[in-house]
Amino acid sequence: MNHYWVFLKKELLEYIRTYKLLILLTVFVIFGITNPLIAKLTPELLTSFVPEGMSITIPEPTALDSWAQFFKNTQQMGMIVLVLVFSGVLSGELSRGTLINLLTKGLAREAVILGKYSAMLLVWSVSILLSSLLTFVYTIYLFPGDQVQNLVFAVFCLWLFGAFLLAILLASATLVNGSYGSLLLTGLMIVLLLLLNMITGAQKYNPLSLVTRSMELATNTVGPSALYLATGVTSLAILGLLTLAVLVFRKKRL
Repeated sequence: MNHYWVFLKKELLEYIRTYKLLILLTVFVIFGITNPLIAKLTPELLTSFVPEGMSITIPEPTALDSWAQFFKNTQQMGMIVLVLVFSGVLSGELSRGTLINLLTKGLAREAVILGKYSAMLLVWSVSILLSSLLTFVYTIYLFPGDQVQNLVFAVFCLWLFGAFLLAILLASATLVNGSYGSLLLTGLMIVLLLLLNMITGAQKYNPLSLVTRSMELATNTVGPSALYLATGVTSLAILGLLTLAVLVFRKKRL
């Protein structure tokens, strides 16, 4: 356990020094500030592009539009940035030899996997929490009185899917060499989930449902109970992927 804490601190310091923490926080802070602004200004921008003499009816923006921007930005650009920032989760240290030196000095391999995942998860948690809080504050300011349903659970589902992505990325990094290989395996897993999502009976178990049904939660079209199975499957998948990463890394030749 002592090895775990030491390695976790080392990872967090490295994320600060290599600007990974700064990059993710900056991206998600920008999202948090601009989500409500885009929702508020979009109707005015659309109206300005309408040819003179033509009139169109554009609904007044609401808090739901602001949170729709939050979910879209986090699911698309946010997740892509998250995966790209951590794409070299193992390959970078292995190529530089720094991890090999630590392992030969007695560092437990389990501590490497768990420490790396915990550090990535902590950075991801802070990023999405900051973005959601900023969106929440600015949404209340710009759209006072508007109500959004199941908001905490919807954000939790996004966070859990991000944790799932990080587990896939880390497990992939133990199976293949190089950051491109882990990115490829992660991309293939997402494609597989997209294909599974086309099967109606599989949707309630699919981790991808945690991000595709965010607005249904926000509009109360579905309740949190509709995603309980998906959250359970995703949590078990994370544990399975971390176990796989530990087992493979134990036997991996460095």
